[in-house]
Amino acid sequence: MTPQENYIKRCIDIAKNGLGTTAPNPMVGCVIVYHNKIIGEGFTSPYGGQHAEVNAINSVADKSLLNNATLYVTLEPCSHFGKTPPCSDLIIKYQIPNVVIGCLDDNPQVAGKGIAKLKASGCKVTVGVLETECKTHHKRFFTFHNKKRPYIILKWAETSDGFIAPLSKDKKEPVWITNEYSRQLVHKWRAEEQAILVGTKTVLEDNPSLTVRDWTGENPVRIVLDRELKLSNEHSIFNSEADTIILFEDNPVLVKPFKTETDWTVHPPNSKFGNGSYHELDWTKKHQIAKQICDVIYKANINSVIIEGGAQTLQTFIDEGLWDEARVFTGPTTFKKGIRAPELSGELISEEHILEDTLKIYVNN
Repeated sequence: MTPQENYIKRCIDIAKNGLGTTAPNPMVGCVIVYHNKIIGEGFTSPYGGQHAEVNAINSVADKSLLNNATLYVTLEPCSHFGKTPPCSDLIIKYQIPNVVIGCLDDNPQVAGKGIAKLKASGCKVTVGVLETECKTHHKRFFTFHNKKRPYIILKWAETSDGFIAPLSKDKKEPVWITNEYSRQLVHKWRAEEQAILVGTKTVLEDNPSLTVRDWTGENPVRIVLDRELKLSNEHSIFNSEADTIILFEDNPVLVKPFKTETDWTVHPPNSKFGNGSYHELDWTKKHQIAKQICDVIYKANINSVIIEGGAQTLQTFIDEGLWDEARVFTGPTTFKKGIRAPELSGELISEEHILEDTLKIYVNN
């Protein structure tokens, strides 16, 4: 690995500190080097805060070194005003002569403009160092901007004989297939993504809260498919621990009492309906349900979602080809009969054991 690649690798490593807090902004990492020594580092602050380049520059004790330094960054520095000023302007202000960039920013507000501004100021710019690794690191951001949909992670646990759930159970609570350490890992994943999605059956049978309980982090936005508006305030997904979006059928009989001039409606408290934001889907387009869901999530400016629904919800996304990763646990439990696990065709990229559980991760090529 070349020195430039080593520094970009360091940028990727520190950028991961922003996972779960920077969205919808990308989690960028930045390193500043002077005479082959790192003098400053930074990663993107939680959304609304400073970008990685700003934090890296601010971390340099002796600013006089900057005009002979090289700045390394995973993603093209921004060139526009958002919640913060352009990072490219700050680099120019401190006359940093060399900038090495992992990959271009496809966001139309940037898309080469940051590089053009740096070059116009006399800065030497190198682009494409560990480009593939940087694009993989920024997969959520690029999927959102290029495909106009969230990055989609499927997750389920199945028994050793291939079932995702029993046919029936006595209590409205989950039937655990995996061990407590696997379940804690799932909570970590929830804290890393902006949203979590399940179907009506999962809520009715398990009454989940869909929050981060066994990990430290922000609760994801809860998205629930409730075609016939069967759910009510008694369900935990309507508690105040996180926002909830309900997707229901575009049915005049169901909608009329609550119709407003906007696409989004909020049902009154203490009604039989839950306190959440509601959005209509056209269920007559049976082969475009996942696409419609993605459109709603995209419009809500959510760039990643983990789908923990039942077999039918998961299979809907698989059948439409709308998924990026699948994280599948297999536990030692057997049901002998029950609801079959989804059928998936993808590339296996990793396999590990968590005590007696097996975790396989697939990608959709």
